[in-house]
Amino acid sequence: MTARKQLIWWGAVGVALLLALWLLGQAILPFVIGAGIAYLLDPLADRLERAGLSRTLAVVAITLAAVLAFAAFVLFIAPIVIRQTVQLVEALPGMIARLQIGLTQRFPGILAEHGPLDQGLRDLASMIGDKGGKLLGSVLNSVASVVGVLALLVIVPVVAFYLLLDWDHLVARVDALLPRAHAPVIRHLAREIDRTLSGFVRGQGTVMLIQGSFYSLGLMAVGLPYGLAIGMGAALLGIIPYVGTVIGGATALGVAMYSFWNDPIWIAVVAAIFVVGQVVEGNYLQPRIVGNHVGLHPVWLLLALSVFGALFGFVGLIIAVPLAAALGVLVRFATQRYVESPLYTGRDPAQGLPEPILVELAAPGTLLARRAPPVVAAVGPAAPDADRPLDR
Repeated sequence: MTARKQLIWWGAVGVALLLALWLLGQAILPFVIGAGIAYLLDPLADRLERAGLSRTLAVVAITLAAVLAFAAFVLFIAPIVIRQTVQLVEALPGMIARLQIGLTQRFPGILAEHGPLDQGLRDLASMIGDKGGKLLGSVLNSVASVVGVLALLVIVPVVAFYLLLDWDHLVARVDALLPRAHAPVIRHLAREIDRTLSGFVRGQGTVMLIQGSFYSLGLMAVGLPYGLAIGMGAALLGIIPYVGTVIGGATALGVAMYSFWNDPIWIAVVAAIFVVGQVVEGNYLQPRIVGNHVGLHPVWLLLALSVFGALFGFVGLIIAVPLAAALGVLVRFATQRYVESPLYTGRDPAQGLPEPILVELAAPGTLLARRAPPVVAAVGPAAPDADRPLDR
């Protein structure tokens, strides 16, 4: 099969997969989440196997621990985060108005009445009051309706359990079905995608967990209202570098100025929490946990989240990071091939090659023997036998 026909066939397969994802996004969402969980937990299962456990016992132990952790989050942490988030969205217009009054009294030259900054704060408060609650409610309702209690509690753990149990066999089976002519290249690209994706998802997930715990506990220790929601939100938005720190820090400072207006020291403490968190993340967590080899640029990640979220909804947001990692590896591979191709170099690889020379290996003296003149034997009576005595 020619390369053109192969490209057409594999392009048709990719289009069919994207079409199925677009049409069946909500139906296959639990399976996508389960496959993602199995992929994330497979290294842990392999480590437990090397420690002496069987694959089944390792998967059972991991599944029980994951289910207990998720249940604890849903029962104890999620309700507080949701309640604080709703209260924060509802209270933001009043906070902005009070901050505007206080800043106008303290700094009359900066916030002139009906000036650009004054009008901007009024518009922001009005927008949050009109659309903030509706947007939050629609997001929570859509997530609840898409995911579903049954999918979270039944389908996702079952899919994750069986995929994690048979993960190595599935990988081997997929490897056996690769086109033989392109199997080495596909394996190389798959290893690069796995390295990029695992480094980003597992590493960034660990960083987000550490940051969320630090921000939430620090803000709650200070006594900042809605501290848990602000800390968790900053950690979730931290998937995009600097975005979580900027948005979370700005929200925390605004709430701190509203709550601790007469105690500036606590406002400085809140600012210091985010400064310390950013310094620790940039100088220790990111280099040690995520590393510099991930290769997912923030702009590329934002583009993937926007595009796949718009095309496939909530499912698109989940698969945006894996697809961004895969597309990034493929783009780098295609760029490398382009740089090595005549389209970039301007030289035809078939030109300039010398004529092939046939080299024949032979024993020493063969050429001299072939060039020597032939020896002609003399014709005459046979020579007498040396062993027979001469006749007298």
